[in-house]
Amino acid sequence: MDTGTLISFLAVDFLLVCVPGADWAYAVSAGLRERSVTWAVGGLVTGYALHTLLAAAGLAVLVAGEPALLTALTVAGAAYLVWLGWGVLRAPAVPAAARESTGPVSRSRVFLRGATISGLNPKGLLLYLSVLPQFLVTTGTRPAVPVQTAVLGLLHMACCAAVYLTVGLAARAVLGTRPAAARAVTRTSGAAMLGIGAFLLMQRLMTL
Repeated sequence: MDTGTLISFLAVDFLLVCVPGADWAYAVSAGLRERSVTWAVGGLVTGYALHTLLAAAGLAVLVAGEPALLTALTVAGAAYLVWLGWGVLRAPAVPAAARESTGPVSRSRVFLRGATISGLNPKGLLLYLSVLPQFLVTTGTRPAVPVQTAVLGLLHMACCAAVYLTVGLAARAVLGTRPAAARAVTRTSGAAMLGIGAFLLMQRLMTL
């Protein structure tokens, strides 16, 4: 696996990560909560760490070859997006300074929710099952496929950490003193999660 392959993968991966979706919506929401951005992003990256471990162990290939299992995972992820998006629409996040004192948000809860979002994110499944395998070298002098998979997975995790931290901190800086704008942005994020989840559910169920 040469440097050119790694750079090519990173370029494609960066473009995919920069497409707004459930991860972005969660990073924005976390950015409006006091001291929760790093915990939220840590959770998101942990979810992709699990994807990386499963892919390196060969389970990604197994899932790709089992349409029923892939459908079940996609439906679970889409349903979770719908549930999460509805929750954001009902109670949009606002800047910490504008909230009434209701006690600190549990960091473990923020972390686990982030891990669940990325762990069940259909875009993440698409990356590991469809995009990543295209950059694996299976001929000539090369590291073993699990090692290549782990390296590409680590690059994806680093890219996610950089982009989502930037998104969360930018949301805090730009929207932190604008409660009305913050509510509008988080409601839009919630609607996007709900819409993406509903679309994926309908698309997958129509193929059954």
